[in-house]
Amino acid sequence: MINRIIKFSLNNKLFILLGAVLLIVAGLYTSRIMDIDVFPDLTAPTVVVMTDAHGMASEEVERLVTFPIETAVNGASQVRRVRSASMYGFSFVWVEFDWGADIFKARQVVSEKMVTLANSLPGHVTPVLAPQSSIMGEILFIGLQADSTSMMELRTLAEWVVKPAILATGGVSQVTIIGGDYKQYQILADPQKMGVYGVTMSELEKVGRTMSNNSTGGVVREFGNEYALRGMARTNNPEELGNTYIKTVNGRPVVVSDVAEVIIGSAVKMGYASQNASRAVILSVSKQPNVNTLRVTENIEDNLNEIKKSLPSDIRMDTKIFRQADFIQASVNNVGRALIEGAIFVVIILFLFLASLRTTLISLIAIPLSLLGTVIVLHLLGMNINTMTLGGMAIAIGSLVDDAIIDVENVYKRLRQNHMNPIGEQQPVINVVYNASVEIRASILNATLIIIVAFVPLFFLSGMEGRMLKPLGVAYIVALFISLIVAMTITPLMCRIMLTDEKYLTKQNKESWLTRHVLKNYQQSLDWVLNHKLWVLTPTVFAFVLAVIVFFMMGQGFLPDFHEGALTITAVAKPGVSLEETNRLGNLIETELLKIPEVTST
Repeated sequence: MINRIIKFSLNNKLFILLGAVLLIVAGLYTSRIMDIDVFPDLTAPTVVVMTDAHGMASEEVERLVTFPIETAVNGASQVRRVRSASMYGFSFVWVEFDWGADIFKARQVVSEKMVTLANSLPGHVTPVLAPQSSIMGEILFIGLQADSTSMMELRTLAEWVVKPAILATGGVSQVTIIGGDYKQYQILADPQKMGVYGVTMSELEKVGRTMSNNSTGGVVREFGNEYALRGMARTNNPEELGNTYIKTVNGRPVVVSDVAEVIIGSAVKMGYASQNASRAVILSVSKQPNVNTLRVTENIEDNLNEIKKSLPSDIRMDTKIFRQADFIQASVNNVGRALIEGAIFVVIILFLFLASLRTTLISLIAIPLSLLGTVIVLHLLGMNINTMTLGGMAIAIGSLVDDAIIDVENVYKRLRQNHMNPIGEQQPVINVVYNASVEIRASILNATLIIIVAFVPLFFLSGMEGRMLKPLGVAYIVALFISLIVAMTITPLMCRIMLTDEKYLTKQNKESWLTRHVLKNYQQSLDWVLNHKLWVLTPTVFAFVLAVIVFFMMGQGFLPDFHEGALTITAVAKPGVSLEETNRLGNLIETELLKIPEVTST
């Protein structure tokens, strides 16, 4: 079959060349539309259950909220691990399912378990499922600062203007706002006045829950028309809120303003946010799984640029605090640069040893064709461009041209031998190219299959390691397989087109100077090695033993250190330290860091 493929390629020049052109065009187009990320998607099917247990201590949250939720979901099908965190007023439970589980089915299972907890949790507690987010965490931090706008107004703008616009962007999972003053309408009760009017705290609380609500008044049908009646009581004016009716005492209506003061104030602060040691409102943006980070970030920034036009002029919006897209682009560009550098070294080595521009070009054609074909296959497999897939292609660079080099070198040698024969004994060049390609085809096929088999164990890895390393193996194996196809089709045809010219073969009647020199020195060194076995084997065994010892002494790690150009510094204070003191320590750290010339922002 392989021989028929080679013969078909040599006899159908236009068909093969057209296929190569189509492969290049399709590969370039696919590379432009493929998603780009740092790593393959490592998001395990995880459902997060969040519960707001306002006012409850950590111990109460763990005992009354977290434990019942954990107990309910532990027995669910395909659940492999349940983790939780309980803190003052909040409970978080992470329910992790088996790899490959349908996340929507998993969320349905957890939702059904939550229904069974209706009578087991405190009355004011309602668990909710968090939006499905990627394991890559936050993709963007947005900072808001102002000169004259208050922190309360800044937080309000972030809540009602900026956040909705970000959430409206496709691919965004959730937006978390940190810092600023959370706006509240507060009722400050006066105990003395409440005693005079006989108003209890429960009555005032009940009115506070129902104030500022519109009510229905039915309908009026008259003169063939129908009119809906509405009681319009919704307002955001503190004075109008203060006129809310509580009850009647001694024939006189008592309103809220009689026993309390209604003001606009800030909620009790649970955290601070700062940028460059100055108060700020920070928005943290998380993306959904299997979403292109670069495209989502670009769309968010486009929306924010439109929003900036409607914000007060003194407000400054910074989207460069943390931008995962920058790290992705830098990482992918680094691997891409390594791939290009590897290709350049291959070009140099080929030209030095083959000493022929034509043979070098034929061998190099295998690189872009194999890589572009690999990109197409990866896209069809639903994979994206990341450091693992690019790394697999970068590792394969040397192997990609290996098949072509062996084929070209053998065809080149046979063509020169045929050219040196008497004219009557010379064979047709197409037969020489065909026989030369078939001659080494079995060796090339066996060598390629052996290399592919060496990467097969990667596909038996499970869990996080498998999700991380399988794309590298897939990219490498696909690249080798595409290069094998190129070596059986494009390479023989290019040899027929470019190497069969009589004048060219007359000029290239002997090996290059470098090749002759290397072969001569190799023969001398081989003679010396065969005559001095002990001198060669002793250092080899010693080096092997030393390598084994060093291997077991080396450190281990799942991933190498990444130089993102950013650091995350965590300061841990003693338990019980106040929020104000923690904020002071954070500002102090930022101030000291900004004194370092290399630090641009915090």
